[in-house]
Amino acid sequence: MDYKPYITVIDNYPVDGVKFKDITTLMQDGQVYKRAIDDLVDYAKEKEVDLIVGPEARGFIFGCPVAYALEIGFAPVRKEGKLPREVVKTDYGLEYGKDVLTLHKDAIQPGQKVLVTDDLLATGGTIEATIKLVESLGGIVVGIAFLIELAYLNGRSKLDGYDIFVLTTYE
Repeated sequence: MDYKPYITVIDNYPVDGVKFKDITTLMQDGQVYKRAIDDLVDYAKEKEVDLIVGPEARGFIFGCPVAYALEIGFAPVRKEGKLPREVVKTDYGLEYGKDVLTLHKDAIQPGQKVLVTDDLLATGGTIEATIKLVESLGGIVVGIAFLIELAYLNGRSKLDGYDIFVLTTYE
C-alpha cells in the first residue's frame, strides 16, 4: 500500500529547511493506520520476535499495537529521568542535537529476539542508541521496522548488518 497520501508534509518545521513528515493524518484514518500496523505485525511474525522495543514517543504509537496483536511484551525506551527503576543508558545524536536514552535494566532477558519499531528512520541515531541498549542487556535485534525512511539522510549506514523493514520511503 502507498502510505504517502496519508502523511502530511509540512515545510520549514521545526526549523527552516526541514520537510516534516506528520504521521497524525495517517493515524486519523483508522483503516490506513490498521493496515500499517498489520504490515508491521506480518513482518514481526516472520522474525518470530519475543519482544517489541520502541523509543519515545512515536515508537510507542507503532510498537504497542504490534506487541498487542502478537500478545507479547513491549519495552519503552525513554529519555533520561523518565523511567522509575534501574536503567541502562546511552548518549545519542538527534537530527537537531544530542540526548540520552534509557531502558529498564530488567526489560530484556538475554537471548530474547527483539524487534525495534519507530515511526521514522532519519539519521539513524535514535535507533542506533536503542539497539545498543537492547544488546547491552543480551537481547538479539532480529529486525527494525519503520513507517517512514528518509533515504536522503542515509540513516541505514548506522544500522549496517540489521534487517530493516520500511513501509514508505522518501528519496
